[in-house]
Amino acid sequence: MNCETGAEAAPQWYLVQSKPRQADRAEVNLVQQGYSVFHPQMMVERIRRGRRMTVEESLFPNYLFIRLRRWVDNWYPLRSTRGVARLVAFGREPLAVEDAMIEEIRRRLEARPAQSSLSPGQKVEIIEGPFRGLEAIFKVHQGERRAQLLIELLHRQVTLTIPVADIRRSA
Repeated sequence: MNCETGAEAAPQWYLVQSKPRQADRAEVNLVQQGYSVFHPQMMVERIRRGRRMTVEESLFPNYLFIRLRRWVDNWYPLRSTRGVARLVAFGREPLAVEDAMIEEIRRRLEARPAQSSLSPGQKVEIIEGPFRGLEAIFKVHQGERRAQLLIELLHRQVTLTIPVADIRRSA
């Protein structure tokens, strides 16, 4: 029996799986239908055609969140929305995601600075880890997530490899 109570009528976040590489399309179509959608994305550096560029990518590829009221909102259009594969469920029960989890994802995305391209010889500051607070000279990228730096340690230059997320340009 679908009896509506105050808790069941309160909107909750649910997980939507998009079709492969169609999360952006699903987001646009759901918003056009009036749904509240959260598609967490972050800026990352990628190498495309030999050039390093900053692009926006999904934090959870092929997944986004939609805010719905369990027994009030019309869920039927979700199945036929372009880009949407399905509403994630266990058995026949759709998976509700706690508001606190959504807020934590938003908070972490806002706190994460967008990494900008660095060039060899550029001064950087280490902002995380055991060398936090030290200035260094950017030497080279090692893959997409690590960087090689030169730091002054015990009166000599030492090469150090750390995550790109742990450094930022010096002011």
